[in-house]
Amino acid sequence: MSTATGTAKELNVQLAKVGQPAPEFDLPSTKNMETLAENVKLSDYKGKWLILLFYPLDFTFVCPTELLHFSDRLDELEGIGAEVIGISTDSVHSHRAWVKTPRDQNGIADLKYPLASDVGGRLAAKYNILVEDANIALRGLFIINPEGVLQYSVVHDLNIGRSVDETLRVLQGLQTGGLCAADWKPGQDNLTV
Repeated sequence: MSTATGTAKELNVQLAKVGQPAPEFDLPSTKNMETLAENVKLSDYKGKWLILLFYPLDFTFVCPTELLHFSDRLDELEGIGAEVIGISTDSVHSHRAWVKTPRDQNGIADLKYPLASDVGGRLAAKYNILVEDANIALRGLFIINPEGVLQYSVVHDLNIGRSVDETLRVLQGLQTGGLCAADWKPGQDNLTV
């Protein structure tokens, strides 16, 4: 399995790095399910925390479990100032078909956040999670702060889903602006030095 590291360097593309400005994007999305004419852009989320959930493919098996888990708990994420965008290399037409498919038929009906289409894998390459041979993204979760700076990055292999609980814990830890010990939980004090 080869990733986009070589390709990104060859194209002189800046790879995403924690502590640096997140790569700009402007991607087709399901924000308007009827027309599919409303893109999502990083600039749309200025002033908010943003969680990017890259996943491999629509209509697969692990993907709906995590996308729906984040959707079902979106109120908690929004309650602490965060928005979510799901991203894969599928087309927006595939995304719309999947969102319109009932959950009991392996669909993600009633998903509460937009899915973005990174058909060429350019954004996935910038995050160094593109599996070039298959043109799919690994399971990457990235948290961007309200100023547009990448604060957190975790990448899983294709078979392992991500945890909303851990994402909430990390997001709340980042929002404290302080030092958080191992296994820090919201409500606990930060470390003092």
